Amino acid sequence: MPSVPGAALLDRLTHLAARLLETPAALVALTGHGRQVVVGASGPAGRRPGPPLPASLCERVAAGDGPLVVSDTRTDERLRRDRVIGGLEAAACAAFPLHGPGGETLGALCAIDTEPHRWSRAQLELAGDLARTVEEELSALRVGGGRPEEGQTFLQALLDSLDTGVAACDRDGRVVLVNRVLRESRPPLVGVHVDDLAELYGMFAPDGRTPLRPEEVPLARAFAGERVDGQEVVVRTGDCGPCRTVVNGRPIETADGRRLGAVVAVRDVTDQYRAQALHRTQHAVAQVLIDASSSEEAATGVVAAVTDALGWTCGEYWQVDPGEEGLTRIGLWNRPGRDLQDFTAGSRLRLQRGRGLLGRVWETGRELWICDLSRDPRDFLRREEALRAGLRAAVALPVRSGRQVLGVLVFASDTVQERDDELIALLDGVCAHVGRYMERLRAEELALALAASRRRFEQIVTHVNDDVWTAEITPDGRARPVYVSTSGAGILGERVPPEGGNGGDGGDGGDGGDGGDMVAIVGRYVHPDDRPVFTAFCERLISGSPAEAEFRLAGLDGVTRWAWIRALPRREGDRLFVDGISTDVTERHRMAEERERLLAEEQRQVRRLRELDRMKDELVALVSHELRSPIGAIRGYAEMLLDDPDLGGEQRAFADVIDRKSADLQRLVDDLLDLARLDAGRIAIDPRPVSLTRLLNQSVEDHRPAAAAKRLTVRVDLDRHLRVHADPARLRQVVDNLLSNAVKYTPAGGAVTVAARREGGEVTVTVADTGIGIPSEQYPQLFGRFFRASTAKDAGIKGTGLGLAIIRAIVEAHGGTVTAAPREGGGTVFTVRLPAEPPQEE
Repeated sequence: MPSVPGAALLDRLTHLAARLLETPAALVALTGHGRQVVVGASGPAGRRPGPPLPASLCERVAAGDGPLVVSDTRTDERLRRDRVIGGLEAAACAAFPLHGPGGETLGALCAIDTEPHRWSRAQLELAGDLARTVEEELSALRVGGGRPEEGQTFLQALLDSLDTGVAACDRDGRVVLVNRVLRESRPPLVGVHVDDLAELYGMFAPDGRTPLRPEEVPLARAFAGERVDGQEVVVRTGDCGPCRTVVNGRPIETADGRRLGAVVAVRDVTDQYRAQALHRTQHAVAQVLIDASSSEEAATGVVAAVTDALGWTCGEYWQVDPGEEGLTRIGLWNRPGRDLQDFTAGSRLRLQRGRGLLGRVWETGRELWICDLSRDPRDFLRREEALRAGLRAAVALPVRSGRQVLGVLVFASDTVQERDDELIALLDGVCAHVGRYMERLRAEELALALAASRRRFEQIVTHVNDDVWTAEITPDGRARPVYVSTSGAGILGERVPPEGGNGGDGGDGGDGGDGGDMVAIVGRYVHPDDRPVFTAFCERLISGSPAEAEFRLAGLDGVTRWAWIRALPRREGDRLFVDGISTDVTERHRMAEERERLLAEEQRQVRRLRELDRMKDELVALVSHELRSPIGAIRGYAEMLLDDPDLGGEQRAFADVIDRKSADLQRLVDDLLDLARLDAGRIAIDPRPVSLTRLLNQSVEDHRPAAAAKRLTVRVDLDRHLRVHADPARLRQVVDNLLSNAVKYTPAGGAVTVAARREGGEVTVTVADTGIGIPSEQYPQLFGRFFRASTAKDAGIKGTGLGLAIIRAIVEAHGGTVTAAPREGGGTVFTVRLPAEPPQEE
């Protein structure tokens, strides 16, 4: 390229055009008198011999007032045959005419791309403005140039008009020139040495974590004489988020090779990078959800993909419990190397709706963004833990299925993050993906659980003799089979034929000969006498009320069985279903019939036994009554013989034996007659006021000789003036029997105690002995007729076993009670309780 005054400035302008339009090359070419001259170039354009612009391009640029933009020269007729521009095989180009002061066309500013390229309107408008600047520079050069200070002002204005940051350093390595984009940097760039830029402005490698060394800074590299093209630099300053830039740098040298400094062009690609990252995030989330086999795996993969793409610190997914009692964390990811134990410890939180960050999102179903945790006044559960872990910002979003919140996604960052609606929109899309996945997974899990439950149900049902069934009650009153466990094989003896209804086990019901109506199917087999019961049962079910019934069915095997059917209706929307169980209760009815037969037989036996018992009592009473006269005669003659003074000793002994034995027979007959009268309710009781104290003292005195003969101690402990309303003869009979037994069954040297007390409206009499006692298991039988304790039998003590039965009959006839119990230390205590006052007359 020939040396042209001001060529360095034109080179910089073409370089700016190439950067602005994102092309590898740009040039400024002047045309006239059939010649083309390149006066400014960036990249490889214009470095080869030959005309820089095709003739067709020159003609079209000269003929038009506006730019000529060709996005793909391969499909454009204007340049399809001649696509070499500036020595490059151009696939796309944007040419802007350059006019002189008189409006004549001087040439063109042309950007060249080796790949098809589409430019935005904003890019083309800025490039058109840059072409006007080139026109002004060319005009200045053609008139001999302007003053230096005017050129400097022009250059600064040109740089300030660019959206790309520009900075230049002098030969000492200090920044001396920045445009508007970089002039607002904090701290200011001007005056800073290139070796201090990395530390001062927090410059990192593209990974955002590896700090740049001072010599790796693009301006330092250019100052060292290196050409820098497309170096990615991440800048972190203050609490703001990272800024991602692409930097080009060139050394500034004179024609003779002297180093005047260096210049860099800085383009902020944060939005572009984040857009690409978000696009990658969406793809990654979709891939995670495709590959995940469980909700935990999906949740962890999603939070990892999103958190890493955003460049944030950690992410969590909290799932709402099935019973909506709280939230459970099932997904967690944090950036490697970060210790967030204080914040992430504990996986289960019991929250009420509306409490804290998670609770509010759960309740409202809306996202919540906290820009700065340290300054946000709202309540946030785990807030202190988050600040201790170094977290500064957080965003929580609901994962929904319709209006139901299934969970909450939470992301946290080390730096303050201003609210970003575009990011929220993307995260809402992620939440929608997760919500659909979780809902689908839940449906699959429910389907699997339902299938497993159905299998378990079928296994249980197969071990049950009952028939389990479900039917749908249709609007016309039919009972359409939905599920039948055995098709009626249990209560009908055999499977129902397919034409009679549902023909398979456990399957859905189908229409048969009765149109799939279970009422009609079962009704055919109901016993005629039980049809009213069956009809009432069906009508109750069809009305939607629970019902049960028992009726007979004529089975398919010819056997009539009793069936017990219980059914419970339930509604699912507008549909009415009935769940029922049918049980064969034939054996129960057979047993009930047999029980009734046995009960009737037992009642006949009882009546017969009672009749026999009555006859026995009458016989005993008759015999006893008839025996009294001969026994009395025997005793009378025995007493006459004993009164005869001429009776010899041996004859007197015989007469004495006759008298004693006849006395024993007399007592036995009297006891039997008393029992017979008591059983018949004809015992003679003549109650009157009786001094119980006197009666007891008299009875004790009468038994002292017998007690003294056995060296027994008789103790008496009686309250004074004890009175009862009783038959004195019968009461004396009770007391004498008790004292007689006490003396009889107490070994020599023992003791007998008689006590009486008034206790409220009763008088209690106790007769205690230190005798042979009674086994504890025999006490319930003690007052039965003819019962004698085993201890008495073992001791060889004679008796009839009627005395205690008579005592109980007499006491109960007086409205009292008599009991027996073991005495502490051995022996037996008999207790008689009698009313102290006369009984009330009815």
